[in-house]
Amino acid sequence: MELVIAEKPSVAQSIAAVLGATQRKDGYLEGNDYLVSWCVGHLVELVQPESYEEAWKKWSYDNLPIIPQEWQHEVKSDTKAQYQILKKLMHDDRVDAVVCATDAGREGELIFRLTYNMAGCRKSMKRLWISSMEESAIRDGFHNLRPGSDYDNLYKSALCRQEADWLVGINGTRLFTVLYGGKALKVGRVQTPTLAMLVDRESKIMNFKKEAYYMAHIMENGLDAVSEHISDKTEAERIAGACENGQALVTSVVKEEKWVAPPKLYDLTTLQRDANRLFGFTAKQTLEYTQSLYEKKLVTYPRTDSQYLSDDMEGTAKNVIEAIFNSLLFEQNIMFNPDIKRILNSKKVTDHHAIIPTMEIIKQDLKVIPESEMKILSLCANRLLCATGEKHIYNSTKAELTCNEIVFKVSGKEVWKNGWKEFDDFFKNSYKTTEDKSDAEEEKKLPELREGMMIAVEQTKVSEHFTQPPKHYTEDSLLSAMERAGAEDMGDEVERKGLGTPATRADIIEKLVKDGFVKREKKQMIPTEDGMKLITILPDVVKSPKLTADWENELTLVSKGEVAAEQFMSGIEAMVTDLVKTYHSVSDEHKAMFGTGKGGQEVLGKCPKCGADVVKGKFGAYCTGKCGMNVGKALGVTLSDTQVKSLLQGKKILVKGLKGKKGSYDAYLIPERIEEFSYTKDGKEIKGLQYKFKMEFPPKKDK
Repeated sequence: MELVIAEKPSVAQSIAAVLGATQRKDGYLEGNDYLVSWCVGHLVELVQPESYEEAWKKWSYDNLPIIPQEWQHEVKSDTKAQYQILKKLMHDDRVDAVVCATDAGREGELIFRLTYNMAGCRKSMKRLWISSMEESAIRDGFHNLRPGSDYDNLYKSALCRQEADWLVGINGTRLFTVLYGGKALKVGRVQTPTLAMLVDRESKIMNFKKEAYYMAHIMENGLDAVSEHISDKTEAERIAGACENGQALVTSVVKEEKWVAPPKLYDLTTLQRDANRLFGFTAKQTLEYTQSLYEKKLVTYPRTDSQYLSDDMEGTAKNVIEAIFNSLLFEQNIMFNPDIKRILNSKKVTDHHAIIPTMEIIKQDLKVIPESEMKILSLCANRLLCATGEKHIYNSTKAELTCNEIVFKVSGKEVWKNGWKEFDDFFKNSYKTTEDKSDAEEEKKLPELREGMMIAVEQTKVSEHFTQPPKHYTEDSLLSAMERAGAEDMGDEVERKGLGTPATRADIIEKLVKDGFVKREKKQMIPTEDGMKLITILPDVVKSPKLTADWENELTLVSKGEVAAEQFMSGIEAMVTDLVKTYHSVSDEHKAMFGTGKGGQEVLGKCPKCGADVVKGKFGAYCTGKCGMNVGKALGVTLSDTQVKSLLQGKKILVKGLKGKKGSYDAYLIPERIEEFSYTKDGKEIKGLQYKFKMEFPPKKDK
């Protein structure tokens, strides 16, 4: 009998249904010579420093660096029950082999192996490696199970990632927290360089000096030609005035046929970027929606960094494209002859191929899919059509005109084959996207121009413009920057570039917001004051995107068996040791950088909306960022400082004396998300933001 262990209950149920394990038991399913059970994410984690040595419980410089001689793990307290079920099943005499069916990636491997090792299991290990939850893919995967040992190097790289993050996080956080007077200054192997990129951009924006410039225009019958940038307004007005009612000579006309190639298929990062740009979804939301679609068998595995399908998937791609038209996601009257070859490249597919819909889209009722998930599914479907579509072809015209010895330029374009953009335009028209169109001013078709033509100037004008600072990062552009970090210093032969992996970048961004170092303002990601200060004091070794990108590449080489895990870890340990030796004291002036909130109030936490400090005020807790977030009350009840602190950490709180139709009652409030509220007081509409709560009721006491 084989024991199959998945990462989540929903995945286990899908696998069990295919294998015929239909009998429900406590924490697993059984049948047809299979036991199918599941983890609940990570069941086993690294122990805290004090578990190694009592002295390490105290945060002090003298105890650093903290480097365990032998790493120890423990079962997470909130998932012990499921761990015990798995341990019992692994030691069941009926079981002669264990199948690892956790997500087919680095973290999935870690989740399974830590549980397997902690349980002391020695039974034969096999690996299920699939890119889709469709029944056919699961069956295929079980017909081609691999020996677990094939993935030993992947497990080693996962352990290195976990241990490196622990060493940099524990030592960096404790070191700078102790040096700067006790306020928790969280340092992370990947999150700190990501914050550094945001702070660097913010500094450039803050130090930018806006300068005005002017352009003179000559206009005639739909033609609007402009001069070079002119710094002096009077000079621009003189040039425009001199051309008024004059003649302009066409001195140059350059016509070119240009084309835009179809986009590649989605990997997770490009999907997250488009979903943020078009729908305002955060990277974390996009990953959650795509993971849910994967578990519903509607899309392929999301945590991928490939934008191609393998060479043997030509038939699959054709069938899925036909299914997209038949599932009414798009109009069916478009004549389409897809170029499948363009999206096939086995050399560029590592663990998983690009994200595409599955054949399930014609079998399931798509009307019951939540709107947010439907947007992601439609995006993936649209991208498959775009990627296999024809080139977008247009004619570009650039012309120069001379009037009064001043050169004026004009350009225009005329599309003559929309190609893949036909699908793209249809998609954007079908959904109310939030794309910023301010940058994409469409060039118009120009009137017919020939060299030597004379044009009568009908009108002139002067327009005023200003030099523009760099733009704030959005999650779209931040994900792109994380993906490209360090790339300019790395050769093409490098295995992996950038900060983090497609699977981890969303969590890194969320952690920066939760820790109060970054705030979201609409789509913009802006470092908070504490975030700016933190990067100011940290050394390059912990905030350099290039160094972290090098580490990420080395982890990939560990997973391929090309770099020894011991070599990677000795480098991390040496870096941490040098960090502690180099930074041992700071001046009192620098210590004062991280004090209490403004005005000396006690800081209770960070605002979930804007990331500013929530402080204890004369009339209760309030957000110093004044973003409109109500943090001092819940359902009409004023909260204590302790309750506010717990709430800001995302924990549930017990609130007594809530008012209901049948009197007052007590309930646990669990913060789920933020929602808007409004009411009218003294004829004025008052608006703001508040937590949306889920309720749990304490058990009633027997009378």
